[in-house]
Amino acid sequence: MFYTITLYVSLVIFCIGLLYKISNWFRYKIGQDAKNISVSTRIGAAIKGILSTFFSVKVFTLIKVFVLDVLLQARLLRKDFVRWLAHICIFGGFMLLLLMHALETHISSALFSDYYSTLNPFMFLRDFFGLMVFFGLALVIYRRFFSRAPRPATSGMDYYAIIILAVIMVCGVLLEGTKIVSHSKYEEMVEEYAVLDEEEETPLESYWVDKFGVVSPDVKGPFDKDTLKEGKELHEMSCAECHSRPQWAFLGYGVATVSKPIALSLDRARIHTLLWYVHFLACFIGLAYLPFSKFFHIFATPATYLLNAVMEREKSDPANLATKQAIELDACIHCGDCTARCSVAVAFKQIPNPNILPSEKLVALRALASGKVLPEEQLRVIQEGSYICTDCHRCTDVCPSGINLEDLWFSMREHLAKLGYPKPEVWARQGMGANFDLTKLKEQTLSLTPVDRKFLGGLGASAQASTFSVCFGCENCTNVCPVVGNYENPQEVLGLVPHQIMHALALGRRDLTFGSRMLWDCVTCYICQEYCPQGVSVTDVFYELKNLSFTHLKEKA
Repeated sequence: MFYTITLYVSLVIFCIGLLYKISNWFRYKIGQDAKNISVSTRIGAAIKGILSTFFSVKVFTLIKVFVLDVLLQARLLRKDFVRWLAHICIFGGFMLLLLMHALETHISSALFSDYYSTLNPFMFLRDFFGLMVFFGLALVIYRRFFSRAPRPATSGMDYYAIIILAVIMVCGVLLEGTKIVSHSKYEEMVEEYAVLDEEEETPLESYWVDKFGVVSPDVKGPFDKDTLKEGKELHEMSCAECHSRPQWAFLGYGVATVSKPIALSLDRARIHTLLWYVHFLACFIGLAYLPFSKFFHIFATPATYLLNAVMEREKSDPANLATKQAIELDACIHCGDCTARCSVAVAFKQIPNPNILPSEKLVALRALASGKVLPEEQLRVIQEGSYICTDCHRCTDVCPSGINLEDLWFSMREHLAKLGYPKPEVWARQGMGANFDLTKLKEQTLSLTPVDRKFLGGLGASAQASTFSVCFGCENCTNVCPVVGNYENPQEVLGLVPHQIMHALALGRRDLTFGSRMLWDCVTCYICQEYCPQGVSVTDVFYELKNLSFTHLKEKA
């Protein structure tokens, strides 16, 4: 009764949460276009779009994407084999356990007339699927806590995802192991399924102690052959139909073997009962909280894949585009790929604002889209992080969830501008003299007079920026630069061009570089860096210069 009530309560909470999250897809408004579209219009457009897609040739595209990108996760495989393996093991193993074990009454029993959870191959498969989940969890823990690859800070959602899965799986294995050695569970089974005379009880129990790992307070080995033979015959008459040897449950049997010395104490304390409650409560709590957790991406990410496969920005209904962006907010798995490839992530070293990092910026965007009234200080922080982005498209290119992050950033800026937080003047081309005015834009170069002795010095905050010292002035960076190529007389418009900026730094005059429009007009395409024969990180040098100027301005303010 308790199990049934808890299950239904969890399902009700899950369904309510699922409906709430789906309703957010139609209520959240990102950017000015979405603000002018009502919820009812978006719902109607979504229904119309779904029906028109299913009754067109696009349905075959949906099927292809569903099989390759959703089920087999081919998109992730192309990016990172280890992460793909972790996702396949966790998702595949957990879903198979859910279908075969948790829902055995509705699925396994219906499919297999001779199904018993203690019978092979089901017992072996249950532990094999569990091993898949454990292996996937080990890969996730290694990547998140021990790998040196750049990644966003681990959030509470990340901890929850790992902890709830670990509790479910560990308790499941411990439960299986303690049930194998439990004498009380053995007695319950005999009482329910076997009809024995008094003299037959000892041979059967002896056989189970010897072959099935039960720890008995009364029957101890070694046993003579006749007793085991009689016990085997009784087993085959009463138990063999629904019990395979427990060694096939290799995870649980390992726990049973280790716990044998204390098995009787564990049995008297009814530890297996306690583990059962913890196991199923963890499952139900995980189910109830799923729509509100990071796990919700198992719905949102496939939806993003499918929508990207059939929607075109130029042809799609604006209402559906607004809904798609809201779905993308939930599709993020917080993997950190966008942050690892972000062109301006290096700015975080100088400006410790998490909103500079794409993976963290989504949190702020979700708050804005929900219509929450945020304090001015928080909006200023979001503004600063939003406008440092250079729109290089790298985050969108590498996102394994298929989120068009660049479009989200554009919508975020529209939203901020509407709230009265436009692009900060500090990023415009302005003078940076000692008495600069942040409220005025100035199209001028810096005076050659140093504004701050500490501000001059060489670059050295990052290894990439220090590479300017090996530049020998070949002008490759300038020749391949699309910004330079855009002007008939680039030096007249831009001031110093890339190779000249490197030369100024080599002379120790980085103050000369800040008056160059080249520094601020750079589109961060990295072509100069890729073509440099000396391996000078030209674009990264530009970033560090901009970070330094920004820090200097904030200090003076």
